[in-house]
Amino acid sequence: MSERPRGEEPRGGERQAEGRQGGRPRQGSTPAERFFDAAIGLLRRARDEEAEPIAAAGSLIADTVASGGRLFAFGAGHSSLAAQDLVYRAGGLALMNLLVVPGVVGVDVMPATLGSALERIDGLASAVLDSSPVRSGDLLVIVSLSGRNPLPVEMAMNARALGVKVIGVTSVAYASETKSRHSSGTYLKEHCDIVLDSKIAVGDAELSLDTIPAPFAPASTVVTTALLQAVMATAAAALADRGIEPPLLRSGNVDGGHEWNGRVLREYGDRIFYRQQ
Repeated sequence: MSERPRGEEPRGGERQAEGRQGGRPRQGSTPAERFFDAAIGLLRRARDEEAEPIAAAGSLIADTVASGGRLFAFGAGHSSLAAQDLVYRAGGLALMNLLVVPGVVGVDVMPATLGSALERIDGLASAVLDSSPVRSGDLLVIVSLSGRNPLPVEMAMNARALGVKVIGVTSVAYASETKSRHSSGTYLKEHCDIVLDSKIAVGDAELSLDTIPAPFAPASTVVTTALLQAVMATAAAALADRGIEPPLLRSGNVDGGHEWNGRVLREYGDRIFYRQQ
């Protein structure tokens, strides 16, 4: 019986030998240990190889906040998890709002397969943007692992046409190994101001066993969330460097947290939409 981590490629281009970490053999590794090894390898690649776009994205968010713009995040299906992690988050920027597409955010729609179908509908992104508060001068983070479906592609295209800056978080590998489902034949990465590559292999599964017919153990949520939190950390520091207090939220479970958050939410209330009814 064999088991191997997927998606962890050393810089030389050759896949590491099975069961190795840091060049040393690992004896008797469990599936859990191998998943952690694969995820940690992907996180290291993201840290090292995406340092420049992370810095650029953080600076662009800081520019938007400083100029009075609003921040939005969108993701469909499980990609929405990383987008939601940015919104109303302790330690996060209070100005980040979730751009909601009914039936697409998460897997709460019934049947769950409907969400996947909605991602492939032409024109849905335009309808959502037209009815949203997004306007010129704002910034939109779009998370889509494959970046091949019409919804994220059109969301990026239409947002930029409105004068909105777009940061895309995707796996660039899909653009060379899959076919776009958008009529233009393009992918999300082609319609963004800045692209963050999650390095996730096509199929989003890091492990395989010869006793299991399908690969398993996805890591895209771990890596994408880490990439975006790295961007948010960069943005907060960039604002502070400019003499601007970052509009950060604190945990409501620490003393004084609610009072702190109340002040921030009042001060930036015209740029925060998740409190409106």
